[in-house]
Amino acid sequence: MLLVAAGLAGYAARRHPDLLVAAGVRPGAPAPRPARPAVTRAAAPPVPAAGRVPPPGISYPDRGTGRFRTATGVGAVAGRGGELLRYRVAVEAGIGNVDVERFAREVAATLADPRGWTGDGRWRLQRVGRDDPADFTVLLTTPVTRGRLCADTTDHYTSCRNGDQVVINVARWVHGVPQFPDLGLYRQYLLNHEVGHRLGRGHELCPRAGGPAPVMEQQTLGLHRCLPNAWPRVGGALHSGPSGQYDDPVPAED
Repeated sequence: MLLVAAGLAGYAARRHPDLLVAAGVRPGAPAPRPARPAVTRAAAPPVPAAGRVPPPGISYPDRGTGRFRTATGVGAVAGRGGELLRYRVAVEAGIGNVDVERFAREVAATLADPRGWTGDGRWRLQRVGRDDPADFTVLLTTPVTRGRLCADTTDHYTSCRNGDQVVINVARWVHGVPQFPDLGLYRQYLLNHEVGHRLGRGHELCPRAGGPAPVMEQQTLGLHRCLPNAWPRVGGALHSGPSGQYDDPVPAED
């Protein structure tokens, strides 16, 4: 699998790059980890249910290897009609305690949910394996690799979509954001928001204070009086807001 990194800087790239990227990503077995990663961060383990021991938290360096492990499983087609897009899922080597097949199943479960993009007959989505033709790739990356793939090396905080790459920053996957008290809900938002860009959706504004935020609002940076929402469809219908984006600052780090 090839990704190619191309850089366009400027304000649009800093806010949410949607420009074609060029970046080398070679599928297959991971390269050995660097002997001395600059920083390794780990999530605090969740509070376990009675009788259950939580697994160790995800760990990651700020800068990964630049090589990716690609999931091999093929999923069912999600959606009852519309254009079919196929996607791969890959995890950057150097991210610890993330099984790529399990991560791929989590991605597929979110994208197949009827509250998501496949719920209204406009799109069908299918997860495919490493060697199958694909229309886009969902990548779980370290923060520095995120900057390279998103054509903005100054931003190690957010995620992005760039060309056919849906880039999920592991820092956000692990830590979430303060305005989302539920990390699982935030992860669903993150996938639906970035895949929404691949489906041609732009950023949107909060349509009504106290109501759910559109999934295409930049909820990672602020809610602007809306409530957190992970799903494109609310109450059985597509939920959207006015086109536009806020001038929220991007945090420097976690």
